[in-house]
Amino acid sequence: MKNHVIIFMMMFSVVMHSQTKKNGTIYNEHPAIAVVEAMQQAFIKGDTTALASYLTDDFKAFNGANNNPDTKGATKQNVINQSKWWHKNIVYTSIARQNGAYPDVLEYKESGTWVQTWDFLKGVHDESGVTIDMPIHRLFVVDKDNKIKTMITYDDGWVWREFRENRQGTRTNGTIYNHHDNINKVLRMTAALANGDVDKGFSYFTDDAVFTNLDMADGESHTLAEEKEGFKSMLKDWTIDRIDVRGYPDYLEYELGGAKVVQSWWTARMTRKSDGKKVKIPLMFIHNFNDDGMITREAGYYTTAAMMEK
Repeated sequence: MKNHVIIFMMMFSVVMHSQTKKNGTIYNEHPAIAVVEAMQQAFIKGDTTALASYLTDDFKAFNGANNNPDTKGATKQNVINQSKWWHKNIVYTSIARQNGAYPDVLEYKESGTWVQTWDFLKGVHDESGVTIDMPIHRLFVVDKDNKIKTMITYDDGWVWREFRENRQGTRTNGTIYNHHDNINKVLRMTAALANGDVDKGFSYFTDDAVFTNLDMADGESHTLAEEKEGFKSMLKDWTIDRIDVRGYPDYLEYELGGAKVVQSWWTARMTRKSDGKKVKIPLMFIHNFNDDGMITREAGYYTTAAMMEK
C-alpha cells in the first residue's frame, strides 16, 4: 500500500509539473517603472514636451471599461491635448502610489514589457468644483527603447460623467413640492409621536426601515423595532410638551436615482418627569419614501445631549 501511495504522488507531481509553463519575469525595480511614473507626472503638470518624449509616435490609450470592439483608442496627440486641458482646468492635482502599493514590471517572452500601476488620483475641476479623489489602475506596454506604446486605464467613470454634465451648464434634477401626500404623512407621523401614539407614529415605516441620528457612531443604525422600543423607553422618563414645525417641509423627487425624500425641520419641547427639567431640541429629518408611499429610511440630524444633562 505504501508503494502505491508513493507511485501515485510521483505521478501527481509529474502531471502538475507538466501543466506549468514559465512565461516571463516580474520586477519591482525596472527602468520602465521610472518612465511610466514620469509620464504620469508630466501629464497632470501640463508638461507636454516631456509627455511627448515618453510616448511612441503610434501610442494608443484605451479605457479598460470600454467594451466597444471597434474602439480605436486615443492617439498621442489626443493625450497631449488632454494634458493641456487638465493643466488649465484641474487644480490641486496629484497622482501617487496607493499606500502599500508599488508598480510591477512583467517581461513576457512573447508580448514584451508590461507595467502595472496602482495609484491615487486627486484634483478639483476649477469651474464646477467636481472633486477627483479615486484609485486608478493602469497597464502600460513599454517598447525596447523604453517608450510607452500603450496605456489602458481603469478608474471611476462616474467622475468623468459629472464633468461632462457640469460642462453642459445649468440642469434640473427633479421637482420640489411644498404640498404633497408624503409631506402629510411626515406631519401625521410626527403629530402621533408628539401625542404618545407610538403604534400609529411608526405605522408609516416599512418593516425593514433604517434609522440613524447624530448620537450614533458611523455605520450604526436602528431597526424599526429598536427605534420603536427606544421611543417607548424615552416616554417613561419624559413628557413631550409639543413638537412645532419650523418653516415648512420640502418633498423632493429626484431625476437622478429616482429618490423620493421629505426634508423637515422641527423644535421639540420636553419635560423630564423626575425633576421637571425642560429642554428644547432642534430637529432636522430626512425621510426616504418608496413607490408605495412608505418611509424606508429616517436620518435624524439631532442630538439628545441636552436630555442627558442634570
